[in-house]
Amino acid sequence: MTESTPILTGGCQCGAVRYRLAQPPSKVSLCFCRMCQKAVGGYFGAYASSRAEDVVWTRGRPSFFRSSEAASRGFCPACGTPLTFSYRGSGRLSVSAGSLDDPAAFPPGEADGIEGKMPFFAELYELHGVRTEDEIPPEDMERYRSRQHPDHDT
Repeated sequence: MTESTPILTGGCQCGAVRYRLAQPPSKVSLCFCRMCQKAVGGYFGAYASSRAEDVVWTRGRPSFFRSSEAASRGFCPACGTPLTFSYRGSGRLSVSAGSLDDPAAFPPGEADGIEGKMPFFAELYELHGVRTEDEIPPEDMERYRSRQHPDHDT
């Protein structure tokens, strides 16, 4: 891979489930619908869509929850990280964009379920912000050391 080639791997927070995409995602989108909000525990879901056969599980496999008659969602059975979304029988599998090792390489190009979009989104970039380590006293930094799997295969 060249330096400008995006990394086509990803996985869950604990590293029990890892995957590789055989091809870059064909579509990256945000979904603001209430079902996606509950599935990811956030204001929206972010998904990178591929052909199902282009998603190769390289470590472990997700467990699945049939969230509606039309859709299934995959998640890590060990840590619960939301990993996939698919419409049953579509031949497509979307991985959660945040589970990609290089999520910045795949910006969203469209939005779905906009009826659930929060009215304050336009104001988010105006919020006062601090870096995580700026609020942690140096003597406490070791307690905050991440236990999550690194953003690459191991």
